Amino acid sequence: SDLSAVVKGWFSFLQIVYAAKNYICLTYKTKSTVLIKSISGIRGTIGGKVGDNLTPVDAVKFASAYGTWLKNNSANEEKLTVVVGRDARISGPMIQNLVVNTLIGLGINVIDLDLSTTPTVEVAVPLENADGGIILTASHNPKQWNALKLLNDKGEFLNGADGAKILEIAESEAFDFSDVDRLGEITCTMPIWTFILMKC
Repeated sequence: SDLSAVVKGWFSFLQIVYAAKNYICLTYKTKSTVLIKSISGIRGTIGGKVGDNLTPVDAVKFASAYGTWLKNNSANEEKLTVVVGRDARISGPMIQNLVVNTLIGLGINVIDLDLSTTPTVEVAVPLENADGGIILTASHNPKQWNALKLLNDKGEFLNGADGAKILEIAESEAFDFSDVDRLGEITCTMPIWTFILMKC
């Protein structure tokens, strides 16, 4: 009957989904070290070899590429400003310090929101008249993961062309750091939502 065919069809579909789930889980468990580069930033597991994982060297490299891209595409003759925020995962403070100090080394000022949600950083970029933002979060991924998610001056994720250019800069390592008299400065501030609650 038609009903029997539908039931058999759904059963077959569920079997396929279950098999795919098991395959994905197995692949995920066996591939414990990975660095994924994309137009929106990089994400990977902490530790391991440079270029294979999200190591301190990789964090500095891609923060450098992002900062260099901002400087190359800005008409602002004054120092640029980038908003940085992170989630609460174990590697957060380490990656945060690496990223913030890399930007400072490029002569970029940093507004450090510390613990912040992704929307908070997105909103803070235009509110602070910043030139960009970096969100340090691996979203739903387990504790060994972290990521650098890159924003433009509107607090939006980068488009494909801009993301590709940053990957190109990272690959070529075409970085030009500032001398000691032109280093960036860091401003530590409370998250925007905390400020709003205090004003209510």
